[in-house]
Amino acid sequence: MIATATKLNHEVKDLSLAPLGKQRISWAGREMPVLKLIKERFAQEKPFAGIRLVACCHVTTETANLAIALKAGGADAVLIASNPLSTQDDVAASLVVDEGIPVFAIKGEDNATYHRHVHIALDHKPNIIIDDGSDVTATLIQERQHQIADLIGTTEETTTGIVRLQAMFKDGVLSFPAMNVNDADTKHFFDNRYGTGQSTLDGIIRATNILLAGKTIVVVGYGWCGKGTAMRAKGMGANVIVTEINPVKAIEAAMDGFQVMPMAEAATYGDMFITVTGNKHVIRGEHFDVMKDGAIVCNSGHFDIEIDLEALKGKSSEVRTVRPFTEEYVLKSGKSIVVLGEGRLINLAAAEGHPSAVMDMSFANQALACEYLVKNKGKLEPGLHSIPTELDQEIASLKLKAMGITIDTLTPEQISYMNSWTAGT
Repeated sequence: MIATATKLNHEVKDLSLAPLGKQRISWAGREMPVLKLIKERFAQEKPFAGIRLVACCHVTTETANLAIALKAGGADAVLIASNPLSTQDDVAASLVVDEGIPVFAIKGEDNATYHRHVHIALDHKPNIIIDDGSDVTATLIQERQHQIADLIGTTEETTTGIVRLQAMFKDGVLSFPAMNVNDADTKHFFDNRYGTGQSTLDGIIRATNILLAGKTIVVVGYGWCGKGTAMRAKGMGANVIVTEINPVKAIEAAMDGFQVMPMAEAATYGDMFITVTGNKHVIRGEHFDVMKDGAIVCNSGHFDIEIDLEALKGKSSEVRTVRPFTEEYVLKSGKSIVVLGEGRLINLAAAEGHPSAVMDMSFANQALACEYLVKNKGKLEPGLHSIPTELDQEIASLKLKAMGITIDTLTPEQISYMNSWTAGT
């Protein structure tokens, strides 16, 4: 049953799930001390008073803590899902019931519902957009040009979204500032590497309950997400093969101890394939043809286009669900290929996404990026902007403090030496 209300607009699965959601949001908050400190400051300073904000994110316990922090700062916020399988329905219910935040998100929603929610979000006439994948931003540019005048700016924390924003800027249609949260050191070093690495394997294990040790796992792409996934798979005892198109990243993977080869070759060896490229159809028909019987394929990139499922369907005589989030494609040749999570983000489709301690830094970046946009309204040029170094450093310092870790500081002599060109050996 889909719950709706007249007093507070929302579309979630079941409001009666709110008590469980509230409990889990609180549990996640225990591991998010940096965001908690930011929320406390926001509650006093109200930097978003009078600001209409739309967030298109994975509706998880961690995102809930971000939404609560933004509301504490005075934001008039609406939250929609950025992926049909990433919503945690109890969390969506709690945000509506306990926090009074309009949420439009249902786990398993179809594409038509997702796009309708994007338009509902834009009906809010946002001043700030927090995007995961840039769908809201792209829809605004393509279909709601008249609303751009209301926009202060956007933030984006996915590699896929940044690539799309770069293409928008190249085409001359990005006429407002967009904060590149994804490339902040305290985001991609930790979220992409440690978060994706752990949560991807978590999702795979929950969906399949297979032993990873001894398996040959092909990691498609060696960006930060690929590095984390390969590292964690190796730590679980898997034999890891990496495929890449970038020669520098390929060398890095080889130096990190992984086999590197083209997908056409790796396809014949892999027991499991994990795509983390942000690109389209990196596993295609010709690869399915040479895979082992029973090979498992999944994706941990943002969109469900990395695996060419249409090609796989065309080669199949039957598709059957063998476990939750686990579908077996029986090929006309007789062998089978197993696809996890419908080719969507496996760490959110079959598990709970990144650990809260990792998302603490990512969402601290999101919160401070939004504040930065408001403070610099009218001052920033259109295009992508990096998170200021001082904000990145502030987040890292707060995280170290929360972890009980202290570090050294430079002495006056060292500062003088680092700022001088005359001192030498």
